[in-house]
Amino acid sequence: MRGFIVVIVIALALAPPATSADVAFDKQTLTERFVAEGCAVADFDHDGNADITAGNLIWHGPDFARTTEFTPPADNPSGPSKTPYDPARGYSDYFLAFAHDFTGDGWSDILVYGLPGEPAHVFVNPQGKTGHWAKHAIFDVADGESPGLVDMTGDGKPELLVHSSDLVKPPQAQGKGGGQLGFAEIDWATPLGKGRFHPITPRSPENDAKYFRYTHGYGAGDINGDGRMDLLTKDGWFEQPSDRDAAIWPFHAVPFGPADAHGGAQMLVTDSNGDGRNDVVTSYNAHGCGLGWFEQRADGSFAEHRIMGAAPAENAQGVTFSQLHALAAADIDGDGLQDVVTGKRRWAHGVSGDIDPNAPPVLYWFRLVRDGSGDVRYVAEKIDDDSGVGTQVTVADLNADNKPDVVVANKRGVFAFRQK
Repeated sequence: MRGFIVVIVIALALAPPATSADVAFDKQTLTERFVAEGCAVADFDHDGNADITAGNLIWHGPDFARTTEFTPPADNPSGPSKTPYDPARGYSDYFLAFAHDFTGDGWSDILVYGLPGEPAHVFVNPQGKTGHWAKHAIFDVADGESPGLVDMTGDGKPELLVHSSDLVKPPQAQGKGGGQLGFAEIDWATPLGKGRFHPITPRSPENDAKYFRYTHGYGAGDINGDGRMDLLTKDGWFEQPSDRDAAIWPFHAVPFGPADAHGGAQMLVTDSNGDGRNDVVTSYNAHGCGLGWFEQRADGSFAEHRIMGAAPAENAQGVTFSQLHALAAADIDGDGLQDVVTGKRRWAHGVSGDIDPNAPPVLYWFRLVRDGSGDVRYVAEKIDDDSGVGTQVTVADLNADNKPDVVVANKRGVFAFRQK
């Protein structure tokens, strides 16, 4: 087994374990403008400091006071009058962002997923030269609300964790391809060319309805411990066969959430209880309530353990919030266990959409605690109550102190939280 593998997780060499009382964060507001709902961290300018990108901007470390544009600002195509992004009514063209050296030149480039169903673009780092970065569409229709960048094939290079839908194609092309789960493989000989979609489900009317532009809940990890990455949805997991060219992957039905769950965000795969079998952590409804971990039993079945629900009584600390549209796993307190970072997305469907849209946009980490007998708890620890998450929450070491920090971008702004 290659151990746990999660979506949007950054491995860190951490300091000695801290108690929850020792973990506190300093908040830095980079902007209160709505520029993006996802962000990435890397040393883009090669000065030895971590930088933050969100929207069309890079905030340069170590103090994030200086900004540069890597691409021109864009108008909001979903706004009422093509005005700049309106947090109350519109959406951003920057849904999620990832940093990776696509060209192999030693400089981190920026992958941007736009709105679901839009192209995925790579912006090529100009190696310190001034001006806007060259933009390349490497996949034309990136469906799903929780796309990722994950090594699905085990070759040490990532794939685009997206799926494909017939519902967003031009009318003349509709009916010639159904909604299919899968991922897009990059030809690393020509990494800025078009990715090749690798479907793992057949085309069918049923799949058209299940896997579409706004499908929620998606993830990857080695569920069965065979060393190969599997794919997860809210309805179960797809087992990667030994034949990596296989078009159809075996499906194992598991309700990762209540029967009426809409589907969450990034689905995390990690061994929560330390029994050697990977478990699943997921939000139940990206536009509602619910967070849980699903314990994998010896027979391959899963047992649900609710971490948080719609009522305070469903959480040991009485914590509840909605709109869990982004999750990440990281060892926040340095005890060697993977904790969970999530929060409330700010105005996911505007000021009156969904439930509790104007409740405080909180940001939390859930501390994993094992009692030594196999039982575990996820203890809610508040980071902030005036920021929340977007469609992505990013964990990285911003100041090289070997402690994981948290960065978010959403309709409230862009915020960096450094551990004290």
